[in-house]
Amino acid sequence: MPVNIIILIAAVIVAVLIFRALLSVLKTFLSTAIAIVFIVVILRVFGFSPQDLIHEIVNLPQTFKDLLGGNK
Repeated sequence: MPVNIIILIAAVIVAVLIFRALLSVLKTFLSTAIAIVFIVVILRVFGFSPQDLIHEIVNLPQTFKDLLGGNK
């Protein structure tokens, strides 16, 4: 009988750890999603579309290369 109790306690501890990890991931996901929505809304106020943002993200490596002197 004591072996069953030890396994039960270990299972509960593992379940709690997994639950806390999932909550942490969910919290990170939600805060990132809210930040992205906030940025897109602000850009829309200034007249930029989400496609403009995606275009700049795609061109980001080239922009960094140009800024660091790769295009002399």
